[in-house]
Amino acid sequence: MSDKHPAGLTTRQARASDATALAELDPIAAAGDDARRASITHWCEHGLALIAEDPSGPLGYSVLENIFFEHGFVTMLMVAPHARRRGVGTQLLKAINAACTTPKLFTSTNVSNHPMQQLLHQNGWTPVGLVHGLDEDDPELFYLCHGN
Repeated sequence: MSDKHPAGLTTRQARASDATALAELDPIAAAGDDARRASITHWCEHGLALIAEDPSGPLGYSVLENIFFEHGFVTMLMVAPHARRRGVGTQLLKAINAACTTPKLFTSTNVSNHPMQQLLHQNGWTPVGLVHGLDEDDPELFYLCHGN
């Protein structure tokens, strides 16, 4: 995997007008999941989403909420399938870390999501717990960012 970032990659706070573009790059929303589309709209309208983009347009987004025992929590990190393994996820994690105002920053992913686990490990996150019962037969692995 290359640490090289796409040329011209920038991150910024998403605006309400970005919701449609983010829903189009998100495979779940693009497949017609109305709940995911509604979440994306909510995150954009409430200033919770960060967008990664280059001159070609949006490549991914992440969501930071202070919902985990009053600590920051990365609720979502999504990179467009065509932009994966190009440093977009790393840039989004760095932007989220910089934007976090709480003493600790957490996230979680399914045990089956090996690419996300690899991204987190490569960026200094540590597994801190496992919760069963959220998704059938796929426990949720929680991580703590040590760079915050």
